[in-house]
Amino acid sequence: MSKDLFSRYIWIVDTIKRYGRISRKELNRRWRNSPFSNGENLPRRTFYNYRMAIEELFRITIECDQTTFEYYINDEDIHNESVTNWLLNSVVTNNVLSDSRKVSERIFLEDIPSARDHMGTVMDALKELRPLTFSYAPFSRTSAREVTLEPYFLKLFRQRWYITGRNVKEDTLKTYALDRMSDVTVGPEQFEIPADFNAEEFCRDSFGVVFTQGETKRVVIRTDTRQAKYLRNLPLHQSQKEMVHDKFSIFQYQIKLTPDFVSELLSYGTGIVVLEPPELRAMMLTSLRETLELYNQHA
Repeated sequence: MSKDLFSRYIWIVDTIKRYGRISRKELNRRWRNSPFSNGENLPRRTFYNYRMAIEELFRITIECDQTTFEYYINDEDIHNESVTNWLLNSVVTNNVLSDSRKVSERIFLEDIPSARDHMGTVMDALKELRPLTFSYAPFSRTSAREVTLEPYFLKLFRQRWYITGRNVKEDTLKTYALDRMSDVTVGPEQFEIPADFNAEEFCRDSFGVVFTQGETKRVVIRTDTRQAKYLRNLPLHQSQKEMVHDKFSIFQYQIKLTPDFVSELLSYGTGIVVLEPPELRAMMLTSLRETLELYNQHA
């Protein structure tokens, strides 16, 4: 597939997503102003072919409302929508940066080394339902150990890719960072993911990549108006709800209490205060006291 044709698909999807619903006439007008049209209309047959290709390539369905004759993207599957948005953002960013070599020294990006080291091998195992065998050296250990894993799902968090699945030897679900792996190979045999396992439900009440069987708690935090704007724009968790007041906001979550969630809340400093539950307040206070003690020891 040519880069130009791929870019046309991206343009169509991005345009429809940005406008929510758009008529064929308006889409055609914007197409004529795009860099792909040479000022000409988008033929109906060509548009139909593009729609079919987009659905096959991105699993994005462009539908037409027969009442208003407007086109829109069917995004009923929230998870597929998030994957699609991430893919589109990556492709659009890549296209823009490819045409911006002259200012490359003024563009700063975050590196994700695990994506280029083992992503291809891990994706093959995911697609083919084959076990992964690799040497793993977590930061908490000085030596590596061999792991055989039946991969269930992949997750990106804090510029690191993580794979979660069944550790064959221990017969338990575990999560591993791709950038701590080495000597990664895919086994010849296939496995089956348990019929009662749902990755969406497994991750739903967790923050980051620490998955526990602990109880989901109702978390309530208070923020100043400035911090509220950040959380409003980039929610901490999908369960986030906000109650706006004149000088502050109250945010509520349904989430499990894990060390990485506590670390995230601590990173906001004086911008937030945990109101509920009591055990989370205790975890926050313990961490703050230990930090203060550490500084007092090195005063």
